[in-house]
Amino acid sequence: MKAILRWLLWYPLLLALIALAAAQFWYFVHIWHWSNHSPENTAFMRARLEILREDDPKARLTYSWVPYHRISGQLKRAVVSSEDARFMSHRGLDWEAIHKAHERNVREGEIVRGASTITQQLAKNLFLSGERTWWRKAQEAVIALMLETVLTKRRILEIYLNVIEWGDGVYGAEAAARYHFGTPAANLTPGQAARLAAMVPSPRSYSPGRDTAYLQRRSATILSEMDYAQVP
Repeated sequence: MKAILRWLLWYPLLLALIALAAAQFWYFVHIWHWSNHSPENTAFMRARLEILREDDPKARLTYSWVPYHRISGQLKRAVVSSEDARFMSHRGLDWEAIHKAHERNVREGEIVRGASTITQQLAKNLFLSGERTWWRKAQEAVIALMLETVLTKRRILEIYLNVIEWGDGVYGAEAAARYHFGTPAANLTPGQAARLAAMVPSPRSYSPGRDTAYLQRRSATILSEMDYAQVP
């Protein structure tokens, strides 16, 4: 009888562990596949399209994949400078940035600063939701480590620049460059690249030609720092 009770207690935990392991394997297989194939969409894209189609059943996303060499080096440096200055030196998680963010958040008494690397942002965009829970952050960290293990820095940045949002329903550097500036991603100027990088944290706030004092200040800061960014 005691053995049966113990089994009944452990059985749900065993099932949960099996499900967790299966999920991690599913993530890993997809990442391995994307080492040589381009993602057709992401979790963020699918979620946004579903919302857009609530108002317009025929709504479509603006998304066009371009290879790494067809993305302006200016944009690569601008985004790395803005989003993850130590991209080339960390292995998915930037512990120094995490420590500084934690100290500031404790000091302010609320979450005022994050520490997500480009790899973590890519993990979230590819597979997860935008909710802020400890479980989602933990899974994001695990996927980030998988990405860094399977993919090169160049491939991580290539996928990232091709899938992040740069306008409502606008995804990837090529679509963004044409949407905001009417030019291919390969032809972006330093100023245009800095401006796009400044939009990354809040992409739906900026339609083509829209300007704000914050966007001007942030773009100028990125423009002054981007030449020092290391990119693959």
